[in-house]
Amino acid sequence: MDSSFLNWPFFTPDHRSLAEQVRSFAADTFGETGFEHHGDIDEECADIRRQLGAQGLTRYCIPEEFGGHHNQLDVRSLCLIRETLAYRSGLADFVFAMQGLGSGAISLFGAPEQKARYLPGVGSGDLCAAFALTEPEAGSDVAAIATQARLEGGDWVIEGEKTYISNGGIADLYVLFARSEDVPGARGLSAFIIEANDPGLDVVERIDTIAPHPLARLRFNKMRIPADRLIGERGQGFKIAMATLDVFRSTVGAASLGFARRALDEATRRAQTRELFGSSLADLPGVQTQLAEMALDIDTSALLIYRAGWAKDSGAARITREAAMAKLHATETAQHGIDKAVQIFGGLGVTKGSVPEALYREVRALRIYEGASEVQKLVIARQHLAGAR
Repeated sequence: MDSSFLNWPFFTPDHRSLAEQVRSFAADTFGETGFEHHGDIDEECADIRRQLGAQGLTRYCIPEEFGGHHNQLDVRSLCLIRETLAYRSGLADFVFAMQGLGSGAISLFGAPEQKARYLPGVGSGDLCAAFALTEPEAGSDVAAIATQARLEGGDWVIEGEKTYISNGGIADLYVLFARSEDVPGARGLSAFIIEANDPGLDVVERIDTIAPHPLARLRFNKMRIPADRLIGERGQGFKIAMATLDVFRSTVGAASLGFARRALDEATRRAQTRELFGSSLADLPGVQTQLAEMALDIDTSALLIYRAGWAKDSGAARITREAAMAKLHATETAQHGIDKAVQIFGGLGVTKGSVPEALYREVRALRIYEGASEVQKLVIARQHLAGAR
């Protein structure tokens, strides 16, 4: 995996040391077979989470006060870890990402007691976290959330349904977004902490996707939770969700960047060793053009991703535009680059068990979750127009 980008001015010596640590860990742990899955995905995720915890990597998902590595979440570190894990294993990237996203609202907006109760376990890898935002009729349009939360006798009563929830059914805690106020749109949402053993939480079904990850549809049937499970203030759920995504959206781009780097390396080796018409594929101008386009897209994605991370870590209150650009460009170009790798591999590229075939399945969802590509374009346009005014 190319590491020359670590010499860019976005990074500190600590970032470079972290990248080397993760690279060594991922190579030793997942080797060349990290995209292969055998047996129970739930158990595989639990095993990976324990290993990430033992390496201290999940500690980058929480603030220093509760066992983390930095005073506040360091976006560049999160991106470096996701990129490097994704190069070796899509499932390892998934497990790490959900520890951060699933607890991010607590790190950013939780009360001290909430942080002390949950974050140390997330950082050690002992607690599995999840982010419960999407509903059957509310995906990219967060303001359309219909799950209800009402105060009743000092408790919150939760009723509704969530779907495509990563770690659904295996998580120990969920950050849930529900409508708590009798007003339409985004203003009526609040954020809550749900524990897996809370009565009224039902795992309706597990959802199979083209890349094996634990996903589920959840139902909340008159669930009662203590009033102190509210994160932040009533009616601030949309703000909490968007601020959390502001931090973690860049890391989605970083994961796709890891996939794209692996695709380029695999395609390069194939082009150099595959003989065709008396010479290697790498001698053909058409293949050289494909490799050049992949390399260009990788560098531009990396620049956008680590610019966004650097801006947030340097004190920017919001990086909505930068994060949207990073996610949009990195996920879209990674999809195109991996498609080129499949083409260079020919029939082997679509053969189950090959790395290009696995990458092809792994990368597709990244253009959808945490804001589909079409939504990112709207975000970028609105930010641009607001600045122009």
